[in-house]
Amino acid sequence: MSDPSAVFARETSTRPSRASLRTAVVWDVLKDALDRRAAATGKDSLDVLDTGGGSGNFAVPVARLGHRVTVVDPSPNALFALERRVAEAGVADRVNGVQGDIKGLFDVVERGGYDAVLCHGVLEYVDDPVEGVANAVAALRPEGALSLLAAGLGGAVLARALAGHFSEARHALGDPDGRWGDADPVPRRFTAEQLTGLVTDAGLEVGAVHGVRIFADLVPGVLVDTEPGALEALLKLEEAAAELASFHAVATQLHVLAEKRA
Repeated sequence: MSDPSAVFARETSTRPSRASLRTAVVWDVLKDALDRRAAATGKDSLDVLDTGGGSGNFAVPVARLGHRVTVVDPSPNALFALERRVAEAGVADRVNGVQGDIKGLFDVVERGGYDAVLCHGVLEYVDDPVEGVANAVAALRPEGALSLLAAGLGGAVLARALAGHFSEARHALGDPDGRWGDADPVPRRFTAEQLTGLVTDAGLEVGAVHGVRIFADLVPGVLVDTEPGALEALLKLEEAAAELASFHAVATQLHVLAEKRA
């Protein structure tokens, strides 16, 4: 795997930043998957669907690679921000924003029309994760790739415990949705086993599982912002641990890359 901070910085035309800690590992895996898919299909430009894509954190760099991206999001404000962002990035001709959600996905997009589907930060908020994954899979062409990113249970438990909220941490461990209490802003969290189970039950073959934000949310911001080279070193640490199953249990987010069987 290549250096995620370098890849993300190059494709988004930004210097590594705090935001890179949340996106670089996923971007590195996604870019490799898109490159492989383009090579397999012989197409220079893939059709990519970004469900819940918001203002284009992934849609813009994907479009910069030359791919066509359809962003589906329920928020008009997010889609307005997307329109402005793609115009500034010079990729407005390759990104199309559509208001909708994954539950009614085929009211707004074509079934089986995409080489890759991004489903990032969506399953935590849908009423039925099984239906959400099924719709994402149904949008794929044969052998298409699914990039699934969702909140991890272990990361939340660890964060609450380190903050001194031990009862909340224990509550999250036993809660069916992985919530630490009524004030928890995240409706649902997953283990790696739960996510891969959803994907395989939907007929996909899991290619890789990565832990995301394993350390980033636990390291004091002042350390990363003031120590020379700390950000780059932390990014490399995140990358090194991302593929290790032993660290998936404490990651803030979990990323699953899967492929639709022919």
